[in-house]
Amino acid sequence: MSTNSPALKLPSMGSMINTYGTVLILIVLLIVAQAMSDVFLTQRNMFNILRQVTATGLMSIGMLLVILTRGIDLSVGSVAALGSVASATFVADMSPVMGVAATIGLGGLCGLASGILVGFLRLPPFVTTLAIMTIARGAALIMSQGQPIRMGADGASITAFGSGFWLGVPLPVILLIAAFVVAAIVLTFTRFGRLVKAIGSNEDAVRLSGINVQFYIISVYVISGMLAAAAGIVSTTRTGIGSANIGVGAELDAIAAVVIGGASLMGGRGNAINTFIGVFILGIIANLMNLAGVPGFYQQVFKGGIIIAAMLLQYGSTLVKR
Repeated sequence: MSTNSPALKLPSMGSMINTYGTVLILIVLLIVAQAMSDVFLTQRNMFNILRQVTATGLMSIGMLLVILTRGIDLSVGSVAALGSVASATFVADMSPVMGVAATIGLGGLCGLASGILVGFLRLPPFVTTLAIMTIARGAALIMSQGQPIRMGADGASITAFGSGFWLGVPLPVILLIAAFVVAAIVLTFTRFGRLVKAIGSNEDAVRLSGINVQFYIISVYVISGMLAAAAGIVSTTRTGIGSANIGVGAELDAIAAVVIGGASLMGGRGNAINTFIGVFILGIIANLMNLAGVPGFYQQVFKGGIIIAAMLLQYGSTLVKR
């Protein structure tokens, strides 16, 4: 036997944490939650959690795409509020299908504004989307005149979606899962997904290869805006009311879900499946605290602590190397 054969190289602890940290967090939370409540792992409660995080999940997909390009989109919560108000307004003036399409198009316009400012004018994404966040929230308040807009009989088919089921699965949950499946396919198997990741890893190299980087940056912001508007529509379907006050702080939940899912805020690293797990983890945390009777103010503190712990796990490889 040759003595020069290479030794089997085992993955480092940091690499293992980086790869499986999200799943580890999920498993620990599931074990703790089931120990605290026998009803936690029931089908009804699982569907209830997923239904509650549908809006956050849709925003998280758009946030993931933007973060992969080394950007950030702070406007998603406000665009969701605009989508909620717009859907309630448009459905009253046109057919439900046209109203939903117009609302998603409006969200896309918000994303287009962010994308042009970031992609072409090279403005900082943080400040740019902060400005769009303010504009979108103001537009929602103007459109609704600061009052909730109740959907009438014209919106019955839309509100039915929020409470509907197909094969025993809530329709919002089906929408959420379908959106993440499409995102996973796009990021894994398409040229668009590979280039989005490549831009976040090394934008200059992608540009020197002759790729129109601006097009892809604008595209991810447009998609983020459309998904945020869709999240607003989903929120409206649950209550039958369009409100400019929804989505406050939702951008932070979306960012948290992406980070818990292992995506790097420096761009180029992240995937849809782990982001879905990150969204589910946030839903579990909220559900677990409700079952435990933890007051809402304390929930924010615990959620922040868990997010910090998740980040420490996800960046464990870097810490280990140091």
